[in-house]
Amino acid sequence: MSNRAHRRGLRAALALTAVTGCAALAVVPLATTSAAAGDGVAVQYRTSASGATADQSEPWFKVRNTGTTTVQLSQVKIRYYFKADSPGATYRFACSWAVKGCSAITGTFGTLANPTATADRYLEIGFTSAAGSLAPGADTGDMQLRFYQSNWQSLTQSDDYSFSGSQTAYADWTKVTAQIAGASVWGTAPGGNEPTDPPTPTDPPGGGGQTLFDDFSYTSHTDPALSGHGWSVRSNSGGPGVPGATWDPSKVTFVNQSGNTVMNLETSSAGTGSTTTHTEVLTKATKFKNGTYAARVKFSDAPKYGPDGDRIVQTFFTINDLKAPMADDYAEYDFEYLPNGGWGEPANILYTTSWETYNPDPWQAVNQHSESRTSFAGWHDLVVTIDNSNITYYVDGQLFGTHDAAYLPERPMSINFNQWLIDLNGQPSTTPRAYDQQVDYVLHVKDQVLTPAQVAAKVGALRGAGTAFVDEVPAS
Repeated sequence: MSNRAHRRGLRAALALTAVTGCAALAVVPLATTSAAAGDGVAVQYRTSASGATADQSEPWFKVRNTGTTTVQLSQVKIRYYFKADSPGATYRFACSWAVKGCSAITGTFGTLANPTATADRYLEIGFTSAAGSLAPGADTGDMQLRFYQSNWQSLTQSDDYSFSGSQTAYADWTKVTAQIAGASVWGTAPGGNEPTDPPTPTDPPGGGGQTLFDDFSYTSHTDPALSGHGWSVRSNSGGPGVPGATWDPSKVTFVNQSGNTVMNLETSSAGTGSTTTHTEVLTKATKFKNGTYAARVKFSDAPKYGPDGDRIVQTFFTINDLKAPMADDYAEYDFEYLPNGGWGEPANILYTTSWETYNPDPWQAVNQHSESRTSFAGWHDLVVTIDNSNITYYVDGQLFGTHDAAYLPERPMSINFNQWLIDLNGQPSTTPRAYDQQVDYVLHVKDQVLTPAQVAAKVGALRGAGTAFVDEVPAS
């Protein structure tokens, strides 16, 4: 998250609209994948909004394991196909209720490569690891889902490929499709639009490909190599976070873990602004735009000492500056973990957010975000890719959210890590406490969209060659 003062109001606004927006994701063909022997699911559908037009479409689903092996729901994707109400229409997804829990269900939107008379978009339903698995013969139970136009205008659903107003009780429905681990196992898509996952070529797609890589093998925040490699350790005052807090460079340290050096950001407090210290490390240069960004980050749910409960934010993000209120060339792309909640959330939550612009006063935000309400304590591989079509976020190799072209960057950005307290309301105690966030490495590959597997391979190759730091990215 950024060091801009507007962050004080960010999540208050987001908490009111915690939904996933439209992602203009073009389907990319790839070779057909075969499902593992014994794998299979069927999708049952019904609707509770049966009219030709409605305020919102309400596709409800059950997924049943028809195979002979247990299916991990995190490997299952369902697609519901529909016709956009206008070429520029955007949509938002919501879950009203689900046996598996709404927090375990994701919804993203995409654009079909081959539009038909009844479909040019799709809603893709996925599951987090919290959804668990389905034994043979078991089903997910009710998933009461809905989507609507972002401007809340009524929508026409009678011309949607997957819709049926007469389907008011659950029954198998082949006009939705399902995949297991990228293999199609159920349903028929609109002609020429069989569902596919992003390709995983042996070699990354073409483009500039200049690389920034740093495994943070430094001795301290005063190590000349840290500054020489283009990093700044923040010391200036200001937001975000607790008024009166300081940003303390000495709390950025480098520690050895089993022969590997990692960067540690410590944030501490004794319950007052003057006793609160935040930490931030960022690139001096704002020269990063399209391509792949990746970092291995360790989030913490509990303090390393003292009482727990602070509303702390642990981050990896890219950002540029806001030239004027609502300036459309602003950009920011965030991973933000709140282990103890905040911004209206009662417990741990991970956000990914793509920003178009904002107005600090009166507060107005234009962004799109995805979230997961579960613990992310421990090490995680975070990847975000930006091309000319969308922004895609991955956590530990799994798709976390896809955000659409309206939020693409117009100007280059810096790369940042920070850890800070939203306020002192979560833990009013004056007993000292401190939290750690750790970073193993950071990678940026200019103008290339890499899969998480390709990121891991590239990092492994760099480390295998003994490369601790490289920066080939030209100045913007």
